[in-house]
Amino acid sequence: MLAAEDTDGRVVVILANSDVPDSVELARHYAEARKVPEANIIALPMPAKETITWRDFVDTIYKPLQAELVQRKWIDAITADEEDELGRVKYAISGHTIAALVVCRGVPLRVANNPAATAAGAAGGGGPFQANNAAVDSELALLAASGYRTAGFLANPLFNVKEPSSLQRAGVVITGRLDGPTPEAARALVDNALKAEHDGLIGRAYVDIGGPHKQGDQWLEETVKQLAPLGYDLAVDRARGTLPASARLDAPALYFGWYAGHINGPFLEKGFRFPPGAIALHIHSFSAATLRRPDAGWTGPFVARGVTATVGNVYEPYLQFTHQPHLLLEALLAGKPLGEAAFYSLAALSWQAILVGDPLYRPFAADVESQWQRRADLPPELVPYLVIRRMRLLAAAGKTDEALAVGQAQLRRDPALPLILAIGRMQLDAAKADAAGSAEKTEAAKRTLGVLSLFQSIRPVDAPMFAEGAALLQEAGETKAGYELFSRLPELPGLSKAVRTGLLKQGPAIAKKALDFTQAARWESEYKELTAPPPPKPPPPPRPDSAPAAVTAPKK
Repeated sequence: MLAAEDTDGRVVVILANSDVPDSVELARHYAEARKVPEANIIALPMPAKETITWRDFVDTIYKPLQAELVQRKWIDAITADEEDELGRVKYAISGHTIAALVVCRGVPLRVANNPAATAAGAAGGGGPFQANNAAVDSELALLAASGYRTAGFLANPLFNVKEPSSLQRAGVVITGRLDGPTPEAARALVDNALKAEHDGLIGRAYVDIGGPHKQGDQWLEETVKQLAPLGYDLAVDRARGTLPASARLDAPALYFGWYAGHINGPFLEKGFRFPPGAIALHIHSFSAATLRRPDAGWTGPFVARGVTATVGNVYEPYLQFTHQPHLLLEALLAGKPLGEAAFYSLAALSWQAILVGDPLYRPFAADVESQWQRRADLPPELVPYLVIRRMRLLAAAGKTDEALAVGQAQLRRDPALPLILAIGRMQLDAAKADAAGSAEKTEAAKRTLGVLSLFQSIRPVDAPMFAEGAALLQEAGETKAGYELFSRLPELPGLSKAVRTGLLKQGPAIAKKALDFTQAARWESEYKELTAPPPPKPPPPPRPDSAPAAVTAPKK
């Protein structure tokens, strides 16, 4: 666990809203968890709303916080006793000793655009880059850079720099936010980070690539390359659009994807939760426009569902100025704490991007071997995923037989669904790679996957895994068994309409392999009914051009 004393003599500063009791309580919880002196909590009176004006930002947050940091000599500065046009005090700053600034829920999220305060000569030369709306945290990252312009963005000197110099570090304060739809969700960001540092990051990895721009897809393809050698059970979706509700999404320790305005697909299914320590990044322009709602954007909803680290944008940043997923992962794998990794992956400051999570969090602090030695102490629902990771690493080293032996030993203790699928897939892959022993290995896969048919009941949340198992059974030559297993899924009690629709889309191909063309046609018909556009509304009745003349009786 990275504690405050492990930051090379630099200090961790915690910012809270003194007018919001939950904000101060969260600050104290973080200080205790990370062994930060309580004196490092700076609680200031400020507005409690998410969006504030530049005037409020400067008067209630930026100016008093900067003054306090200078007074405590955490920012090395000399004041000129003058203010700029925004009311910021002018300092001659030579550096700082702040390892991280932790912003607590209750501190405003974003600063609204103020055209009257827009300075000439903004980066980008005009257009949208003349605006000065911004993330509060992105402005606080420049507390040690006095007098910078607020129109447009500033280049981040830490971007894509593996070993920044002291001069590059001097102008940037690493800033992260503990925030979410509820105080409890924000507090969990701290607790889950500590848990993952102790137990290790356990689960599966997912990358959803089919977005609207080539550059973003390239970033995510690079992310896939970095994930592949780690041993995580990796699922990559390259279809256009986001993951469908029927996609498998169990135990997502790592998720990177794009592109939709609001959280959707399997993330919305009942019972979905991220495992402790999970890192999730969804690229979208307004993914963090609010953190107060569990259904708006992506950043707040991710936190509501138990993520430990995520990023987002409070206003339109433009793609090249969002956090780049492959750079974020690269820095984390190199052992950098979350805050440094986030700033390594971000090209612009005084702009729109934020980090939500403990900036001291190191997700890969516990290596696979130490996790394996302590597997008896892990939560039982996560052990199968650790076993799968060990299997995949052994197989990658050419030790497939040893990998299967490890998996089968665990399977005898606990016939967990993810493990059945992983072993069956590995056996089928081994059969394809070994022509001489193909038949024997295929029979082994049939026996492993055949266990799926013995499950007396299937939970709706597990339907995507059983659908994958049905496809694997058919791949192994058990066409009828795979079809019979799949046939149980569309009619499961409690299955959401979205998941059922996705299953009905998959079903016809599975039924046709089993030569049941009647069922295939029935599923195709049901799918068309569920996805058909609603009938157009009838047009309103025509209105007369003018009211009819009044009828009066003739005079006598």
